Amino acid sequence: MKMYGDATNWNEDEYREAILKEREIQTRTVFRTAWAPPVPARIPNPDAFVVASSDGTLAFHSLNSLVSQSASFGYSKGQDVMVAEPERVVRAHDGPAYDVKFYGEDEDALLLSCGDDGRVRGWRWKEFAESEASLHLEENHAKPLIELTNPQHKGPWGALSPMPEINAISVDPQSGSVFTAAGDSCAYCWDVESGKIKMTFKGHSDYLHTVVSRSSASQILTGSEDGTARIWDCKTGKCIRVIGSQDKKSGLRISSMALDGSESWLVCGQGKSLALWNLPASECVSTISIPAHVQDVMFDEKQILTVGAEPLLRRFDLNGALLSQIHCAPCSVFSISMHPAGVVAVGGYGGLVDVICQFGSHLCTFRSSSL
Repeated sequence: MKMYGDATNWNEDEYREAILKEREIQTRTVFRTAWAPPVPARIPNPDAFVVASSDGTLAFHSLNSLVSQSASFGYSKGQDVMVAEPERVVRAHDGPAYDVKFYGEDEDALLLSCGDDGRVRGWRWKEFAESEASLHLEENHAKPLIELTNPQHKGPWGALSPMPEINAISVDPQSGSVFTAAGDSCAYCWDVESGKIKMTFKGHSDYLHTVVSRSSASQILTGSEDGTARIWDCKTGKCIRVIGSQDKKSGLRISSMALDGSESWLVCGQGKSLALWNLPASECVSTISIPAHVQDVMFDEKQILTVGAEPLLRRFDLNGALLSQIHCAPCSVFSISMHPAGVVAVGGYGGLVDVICQFGSHLCTFRSSSL
């Protein structure tokens, strides 16, 4: 009788664990990527970037290392995508990590993240990047330098509301502030030094998806599930303008927002369209229709880059003309970020990250391994 395998050392538990881990990796979502600040006095080298995922981790990857691994990656093993071990990884949140930003520059820069647990946590980037081991919150050396916790609201008989999630963060180092977009329909301004709330921005009727700092005007802009974007005065905490329809029946949430370098142009992702606003003139100058729901957007000088619920990175000019579209590995893309050298990182469903050079070619595609 022919035998097809030796089951003497078969371990059912290990097999089950391996299958579950593989499924977890394939169903993980990358919600945000962020490039580390370039080192002064050097030509910007797009090397280090951080990935925030639905398993609550922040993973630091080196582009040089990824490109080297990609060049030697063997597709003959049946793998269609390279699984990359990060240089460093930290379990930053209980639940998904939704956003990650760098506060400041050089060696003093802080790595900030927010998540479903209603917290913003921050580490000194230099220490995070140079640590020789994976970081876990329960280990003393990985204790966050900063921890900001969303307020809970009191109800009848003093009962506290559930902890609202934090969906996005924005930073303004000039004023020493971090802004958060929360699940309780409020935005908050936090003082980095004291860790206390300086201002609460209240007026939306549903939870917030995004927040952007407009430091030149001492303002922030927020986008909400209620279908509106609002402009707020950071000195008074009052809303000075509402953009978009307040009719919730439209179902067109403001999912993403971005300002250009001059902070004069605003682009909002709403449903399957982009709206471009001239802020000094308070005028919507163009609306761009897109086949899929928009999930992230950014400016590249006088052009707009956008990704969404499809495997494409699109580039438009300010008149709404499509300049290019590049196929991406994730079937649904949640994040786009660009290094000053022009290299773009997109992340999305399946734990997939695509790194694309300024000429449109793919430098590497990988899945970030977890803890």
